[in-house]
Amino acid sequence: MNLSLGDLAVYPAHGVGKIEAVEERLVGNQKCDVVLMRILENGMKIMIPAQNVEDIGLRPLIDEIEVDRIFDIFRAPPKISKSSNWNRRQRDYMDRIKTGSPFDVASVMSELLAMRADKDLSFGERKLLDMVKVLLLKEMSLATGRSEKSIDEEICSFFRPAKSAALKS
Repeated sequence: MNLSLGDLAVYPAHGVGKIEAVEERLVGNQKCDVVLMRILENGMKIMIPAQNVEDIGLRPLIDEIEVDRIFDIFRAPPKISKSSNWNRRQRDYMDRIKTGSPFDVASVMSELLAMRADKDLSFGERKLLDMVKVLLLKEMSLATGRSEKSIDEEICSFFRPAKSAALKS
């Protein structure tokens, strides 16, 4: 991945960041090229050795076609984890988030939204849902030019509980 000053890229589990510098630094006794990135959501600065950029999963932003594929994930019935053990589910969710794939992040978000439509989420589940929203909505917003709020509202509309037959009559 070729990175230039001002480029936007996605750092797995941290989200969209802006490349602020690509420079040579002395690390230990060796000179190496590093990429300095600032995460847009929280301002966190990350220094990445240039030779590790691909190993850590740094990737370019998705495009509008990939945004459509992400919406397809939300439209489809979610595959909710069979495990009732929160620790096991959380580990599975974090493994998927750490891949850096927006499709894996969307699958986690889809499961959590489906669960939320059926019951109140635990504190840990709510916190994880907030995290995946931050990761995914920013990138989808930048890819489409739409606001994060409008994307969130559209996604959440797929998970509203259906009105019961009693309410329709």
